[in-house]
Amino acid sequence: MAEKHFVVQGATCQCQFSVEPKTDKLKVLTHAKHYANDKDGSKKLIATDKEIGQTMEKNTFGKCKKQPAGNDYLPCMTNITKWSGMYEKVTYSNKGKGLLEDSKATCPMGAPDCITIKDHGQTAEVTKKNTESSKPEVLNEILPGVNFTDLGNAILMIENKA
Repeated sequence: MAEKHFVVQGATCQCQFSVEPKTDKLKVLTHAKHYANDKDGSKKLIATDKEIGQTMEKNTFGKCKKQPAGNDYLPCMTNITKWSGMYEKVTYSNKGKGLLEDSKATCPMGAPDCITIKDHGQTAEVTKKNTESSKPEVLNEILPGVNFTDLGNAILMIENKA
C-alpha cells in the first residue's frame, strides 16, 4: 500500500457536482492543538472527520448540478454531513479521526462521497535535521549543485537568530 498524507488546514477540495468545476479550501474548526508539516505549530492543523458543516473558506464550489434553476443552476452552499476513509488508528483531542488524502465528504445536495480532496495541503520544507540525517550522495542526486554544508550553516544561523 502506498503512503498516504494526512490532510491539513488549507487542503483543496472539489465536488463532483460543481458545474465549473471549482475548488475550495478546508478550514479546521474543531481543534487548535494537533499540527502536521508545520515546524512552528501555527498553520497546518490536522483535519479530522469532525470537520462537519460549513468548514470551507468560501463554502461554495460554484454552481451545483444538483440544483437546476431554469436554464442555469443555483449556487452551491457547501455543508459537509460526514467523512469517509479516515485514519482509524489515532483519535485526536476532538474525538476525531484524521483525514487522509483519499478521504471523501458527503453533502446533502450531492451523493455520498461527492467531495474529494485534490491536494492534502502539506508542503515539503528542508530543515537542518533533514540534511543531517540524509546521505550526501542522495542529496546530491535529488538537488545537484546545492552545497548542503553551506545550507546547513545558513539554516543554523537563521534558527539561532529566532
